[in-house]
Amino acid sequence: MSKSLKRVRAALEALNLDTEIVEVGQARTAAEAAESLGCTVAQIANSIILLGMETGQVRLFLTSGAERVDLDKAGVVAGEALGKADAAIIRAQTGFAIGGVAPVGHLNPISAWVDLSLLTHDQIFAAAGTPRHLFGLTPGQLVEIAHGEVADFTV
Repeated sequence: MSKSLKRVRAALEALNLDTEIVEVGQARTAAEAAESLGCTVAQIANSIILLGMETGQVRLFLTSGAERVDLDKAGVVAGEALGKADAAIIRAQTGFAIGGVAPVGHLNPISAWVDLSLLTHDQIFAAAGTPRHLFGLTPGQLVEIAHGEVADFTV
């Protein structure tokens, strides 16, 4: 078991979130994850990591796989201009590789926002630390475990 997956499992247990982590063939994209799980792309909670241009801190935007983050709107909710974070920064600040960034278990504290469109589903799925592991939860649980703020930041 990878260190990232262990960290997510431990974080979920510490939060008393009763969920099963599922291993799938591949889930690097929302479409792959949805196909593997037999759900809609909109039910996949993508973890988009953006870099604060003033602070150098990464920010987590949890959005439906059917939506795209609008950098200007995201910058407004984050309170600073945002840009793309490269793979090295993402790994160093979160401990996760692109495609496996979970909403919990980060190496460093991270500010998070949750896309309004995720709230329209009874169940959603998020990465569990690797591009092959996912777990299910409700939108309310996602907001709670990620310490996220619900906001409008999509196109």
